[in-house]
Amino acid sequence: MIKLIKIIHTIIWFIMACASIYIFYAGITNTFNLFVLISIILLFSEIIILIFNKWTCPLTPLAEKYTADRNSNFDIYLPNWLAKYNKIIFGTIFSIGILLILINWIINV
Repeated sequence: MIKLIKIIHTIIWFIMACASIYIFYAGITNTFNLFVLISIILLFSEIIILIFNKWTCPLTPLAEKYTADRNSNFDIYLPNWLAKYNKIIFGTIFSIGILLILINWIINV
């Protein structure tokens, strides 16, 4: 079961990481399209979910039931350092991207 949780968690992480990077790209290139909107909705949804779960992915407590391992990557197929700093890295990328999108939107209005 832990392997299935890790696979699902990794797939969700990959989608959210791509969305963060795409928002950053859109901010740099002044791109506004459906993919930007979907990415923003996905990431704000993730933020709301994390807030309601005390900044923990809902899959983490589920994974805890199936292993005693508590390394940062015990519930996901990522290198330990990336799992540990994931929120900082992709939160920064997302925040800068949103800021750039807002600046571009203000300039273009």
